[in-house]
Amino acid sequence: MIPINDLLIFGLAALIMVLSPGPNMIYLISRSLSQGKKAGVISLLGVMCGFLFHILMVSFGLTAIFFAVPYAFIVVKFLGVAYLLYLAYKTVKSKNKIFDADQGLKSDKPLKLFNIGFLTNILNPKMAVFYLSFFPQFIKPKYGSILGQSFQLGIIQIIISFSVNFLIVISAAKMASWFSKKPIWLRIQKWFMASVLTGLAIKMALAKAK
Repeated sequence: MIPINDLLIFGLAALIMVLSPGPNMIYLISRSLSQGKKAGVISLLGVMCGFLFHILMVSFGLTAIFFAVPYAFIVVKFLGVAYLLYLAYKTVKSKNKIFDADQGLKSDKPLKLFNIGFLTNILNPKMAVFYLSFFPQFIKPKYGSILGQSFQLGIIQIIISFSVNFLIVISAAKMASWFSKKPIWLRIQKWFMASVLTGLAIKMALAKAK
């Protein structure tokens, strides 16, 4: 099992990531503003299932790679370092036009809302790349089953992501208004997020596979 200290660090990193405004947050706010909280919650369940899909794919993929290819952990680790640094660069360079939430979305039935949220995540290849770069820095063969560790991290990430996004859904109007009136938060968040990603990249680079 992964040590509690590493889990706390991962939990903090996952919290910071979910608080970073992005496509999922914009979609959930848009749905909640246009169709109400119920539609937002249904859309959120679809998004969470999309996360679960990526976590399952990455978990089994990491297990197969680590056991099948010598030194694969080192290769994946440094690919992850490069990707995290790229994310940090993109975060700094990104525009602050985050909360242009579309309040004019047409009404859809629950199943369609769920499917759209699900497919939005499934069809985003960046999610798979992110998990593949993010998980290895907290997974070590000496802690036991790689698959078990991946699921452990995945469950924590889903719980944190669901909790934060649920709060966003039930207070969508206030969230959108607050961010639009305080654009300074987006600039602070941008640099804070870039610093966190850079820190995680350094931590991954210094980690040793045992």
